[in-house]
Amino acid sequence: MSNALAIAHVSQALALLIESHLQPEIDMAVKVEPRKPPAEPPAEPTVSVFLYQVTPNVSQRGNDLPTRASDGTLVRRAAAALDLNYVISAYGDETELVGQRLIGSVVRTLHEIPVLPADVIELAGERPYLAGSNLAEAAQRVRFTPMVMDVDETSKLWGMLYQTPYALSVVYQASLVFIEGRETPAAGRPVERPNVRVLPFGAPGAPVPPGPARRSGEGPDEGREPKPDTPEPDAGATPASAAPVKSPRTPGKAVAKSAPKAPARTRKTVPARTTKKATKRTPPAGSGNGGSATRRGDDEDTES
Repeated sequence: MSNALAIAHVSQALALLIESHLQPEIDMAVKVEPRKPPAEPPAEPTVSVFLYQVTPNVSQRGNDLPTRASDGTLVRRAAAALDLNYVISAYGDETELVGQRLIGSVVRTLHEIPVLPADVIELAGERPYLAGSNLAEAAQRVRFTPMVMDVDETSKLWGMLYQTPYALSVVYQASLVFIEGRETPAAGRPVERPNVRVLPFGAPGAPVPPGPARRSGEGPDEGREPKPDTPEPDAGATPASAAPVKSPRTPGKAVAKSAPKAPARTRKTVPARTTKKATKRTPPAGSGNGGSATRRGDDEDTES
């Protein structure tokens, strides 16, 4: 882990790394400064290393809690994991393409040496304003990764730099940089006296088991109504599961029986015959002649 000087220490070490690896492509004196791009483009060859954004590392965001060993000793303090975003710009004579030659040397250096070397970190720590930094003792080394920015993002970035003309530049991200806290977390109080009690359910002071509410002083089976005794089935009796299931009857409707139905007979249709029948008129009641005539005719037919 490192202290709060780690951010400035990484910026200074990155500038020294670029400056020490400009040869053999660049055969001129180049000034490498960890500062904001100048408002007035310099005439001499210059490379500016500008830290424009510091963001928390997403993968290590939940690992910043203090850690202790089993005996209570502090293993590590709370630490913040950060990502540093740099824009590296190059200036020089445009007729000789000095800026492009410098950018090519920067890309080659950071691609060949992506991890910040320990000797460069120690050399950068010799600056008087970085005397108290302990970045060289950190177990996690800083790694540089190139980033891609489109035209819109580049215009927004240079738009934040007030009155600063655009220059040919590349963007890199440095991760991970840990900043450890200074305060020692308070130790937890040791266990002075163990107190373990075992109580059955229903005893005074025992926890109430989940389920229906019970009255105090009742055991697991107390306070419950006894279940009715179920008679045991006879050996020869048919079990209830084998009994036929009767379909429930709906009030007002008859339930059809499950008896087999006889096949329906086909009736032959006989054409109707047209017959003329003699219609006998029955004389009204009280007329003696008509009634006697009818009876005589009937008697005659019977005798014949």
